[in-house]
Amino acid sequence: MLCGKLITQMGKNKTLIHSILLLSNQKMTWIELTFGQFLNKLIGNHKGEKDMPKQITIAMYHFVRDLKHSRYPKIKGITINEFKGQLSYIENHYHFVTIKDCIDAIYFNKDIPNNAVLLTFDDAYIDHYLTVFPLLNEKKIQGCFFPPAKAILRNEVLDVNKIHFILATAPNINVIINDIKLYLEELSNKYNLKSYEYYFKKLAHGSRFDPKEVIFIKRLLQAELDREVRGTITDRLFSKYVTKDKVSFSRELYMNTEHLKCMVRNGMYVGGHGYDHYWLNTLNSVEQNSEIKHTINFLSHINSPIDKWVMCYPYGCYNDYLVNILKENNCIMALTTKVGVAQLTKNNAYTLERLDTNDLPKEANASPNSWTKKVL
Repeated sequence: MLCGKLITQMGKNKTLIHSILLLSNQKMTWIELTFGQFLNKLIGNHKGEKDMPKQITIAMYHFVRDLKHSRYPKIKGITINEFKGQLSYIENHYHFVTIKDCIDAIYFNKDIPNNAVLLTFDDAYIDHYLTVFPLLNEKKIQGCFFPPAKAILRNEVLDVNKIHFILATAPNINVIINDIKLYLEELSNKYNLKSYEYYFKKLAHGSRFDPKEVIFIKRLLQAELDREVRGTITDRLFSKYVTKDKVSFSRELYMNTEHLKCMVRNGMYVGGHGYDHYWLNTLNSVEQNSEIKHTINFLSHINSPIDKWVMCYPYGCYNDYLVNILKENNCIMALTTKVGVAQLTKNNAYTLERLDTNDLPKEANASPNSWTKKVL
């Protein structure tokens, strides 16, 4: 009767905001709820709790290192102390889940906390083994790691990383752009290239984290130019500003297969991130199939399961052809770089959004920010 009277009284003003006390992640948190949300928490809606949309915050990391004392302090990444602070912040406001929890929520309608979070780490940097893995293992948190196979198997440096370290090592952005101008002019006839001005106008558009000049360099050398010419220019710049010894640099930068096998043995998840780390949406179907087959072989080599596996698209790029190839090869879920809180539905299973590490506070005691408030 008391519940019925409360509902009747509250129903007179459905826009009224009410506070209820929820026990979340072993911490007491006050959460503001609308009338409809209050009723769902109190008695469930008429469709049942299992029909409510399931969502997850998927956090994306790359470099995690002691930047100040490293050989490349200008590389863009998160420091070890910042990572520890952010991990504590996430512990305070989120509920850690595993890859299996996500798959079960999508395909078997299993419940998952509204503030569920999954931690993902791209590109298999040695930072992930030396710094991230011990911290997660100690806290019994499953991290999800996505290595590019070729870089590890053949001790090569990914073009994307060559560009990172060129930008972090060159005296300034203008000297790189001047070099690119000269290389474009030199190679113009051989490769039938357009002018520097054409490429800059087309590609130089700033992003959330990079100015237009940096985006120009990244887009030009990652995707715009044909593979051979962009490889030639990138190698020249890398040799000039970073090192000529790419094999040693690769061994220093990435994990090896034994590191990955160790993490798999200890409960971490290792999924696919392509073989060559190409923009997969720019490849034809034959090339896409080859990339996925090589990816699966690599996962099998490091003892990661391949019956129901997860893909993380390099650069977040995919198309419908690629998704169909993934489905045909037992991939059950895939991650993008689209920004947002992901909905765990079958329709969204191959296009899951993620948040960058910079989208969440890096201080343990920080108040919930706008992204966190969306899931509380």
